[in-house]
Amino acid sequence: MPSPQPEAQDVRRLVPRTDTVLADPAVEAAVSRLGRDTVRAAVGRVQAQVRAGVLGPDEVVGAVLAGLPARATTLTPVINATGVVIHTNLGRAPLSQAAVEAMAAAAGTVDVELDLATGRRSKRGRGSLAALLEVLPEAGGALVVNNGAAALVLATTALAAGREVVVSRGEMVEIGDGFRLPDLIASTGARLREVGTTNRTTVADYASAVGPDTGCILKVHPSNFRVEGFTASVAVRDLAGLGVPVVHDIGSGLLRPHPLLPDEPDAASALAEGAAVVTCSGDKLLGGPQAGLVLGEATTVETLRRHPLARALRADKVTLAGLEATVRGPRPPVWTALEADPDRLRARCDALVAALPPGTGAAVVPADGVVGGGGAPGRPLPGWAVALPEDCAAALRTLDRPVLARVERGRCLVDPRCVPESLDQALADAVREALGRLG
Repeated sequence: MPSPQPEAQDVRRLVPRTDTVLADPAVEAAVSRLGRDTVRAAVGRVQAQVRAGVLGPDEVVGAVLAGLPARATTLTPVINATGVVIHTNLGRAPLSQAAVEAMAAAAGTVDVELDLATGRRSKRGRGSLAALLEVLPEAGGALVVNNGAAALVLATTALAAGREVVVSRGEMVEIGDGFRLPDLIASTGARLREVGTTNRTTVADYASAVGPDTGCILKVHPSNFRVEGFTASVAVRDLAGLGVPVVHDIGSGLLRPHPLLPDEPDAASALAEGAAVVTCSGDKLLGGPQAGLVLGEATTVETLRRHPLARALRADKVTLAGLEATVRGPRPPVWTALEADPDRLRARCDALVAALPPGTGAAVVPADGVVGGGGAPGRPLPGWAVALPEDCAAALRTLDRPVLARVERGRCLVDPRCVPESLDQALADAVREALGRLG
């Protein structure tokens, strides 16, 4: 067999060894950020290119760094220019800087279930529970689980497993991704007892259904739709007089009434009216990380906390830290977006159009934002957006820093409501790049 050509032998001998490449300071930094296996795989791919003569030996480190992912996760940061404040597909509530810092600190070793003064075990997440009870003294007890559906499942399981849950037909809702309330309750081992009709339910309907086998009455806020016209529903105060616990799922986590959302139920009002338990999400109107809140009478909440299912549903330390920082800290970004001044939004849109090349056809147009996340359906948030050609939406989504706009009536609308003002320049750069791709 003929021996290899000298040139080929030289190339193979010049391929840097893997350990030599990994010892480069820049590559070492990538290892600490992405992990050794990910970086070694990238080194192997580049070494193969050197052997094939595609790259020179002195290009290895640069090629390895260029071929590495930007992050250790496949989740990609996105600029939300849809005007939908609580966007489920974008992770719902963006967190405040205080919450981000608290969660990063909690990622290490923390006293999540330890009393440092005594060295003994303590109640899990006591800081977040105390914060909730401070801002909501109407609640005698609080519990944090991993999401809103978990809070509802725990409440109905602990109070009504093997018994009946009385619920209005008009509140037999379907939430996101096809999950339906009847299926959720059936999974707890409870039996649903439907009362009333789709559009009208009276206190007499509930009273005739309540009996020795009733575990609780469940009242569910139909947060992602509205029923209008010839309708009737029953207030919590009337249900609380029927002699069984009332569980009120308020949905979006509004702790107190807010004039911007007059039809959205809140925890303080539900508890004041006599609900034994209020369940809701922590990652919607509360503006925190994904969590489910259980708020209510101290003895009832303690019953839920001691139920075996509670451990399977509990929130982790990072979530507890983020929730506490959200409750105690500055106003979360959700409320900055909800309360955005329309005149300021118009000025930001004008500035964006002014930053674009002439001849793009960009125009500032009226555009209502929405709460999103199933909250306050039909409640418009007056504002403005920049209208661009429809195909600009796809171009924006495929940028290195994607921008999600919305398509409406054949136009791409870039709405700054949910975009922090600190990102206005990045948004303008992104729109220019997208328009450039479209020629």
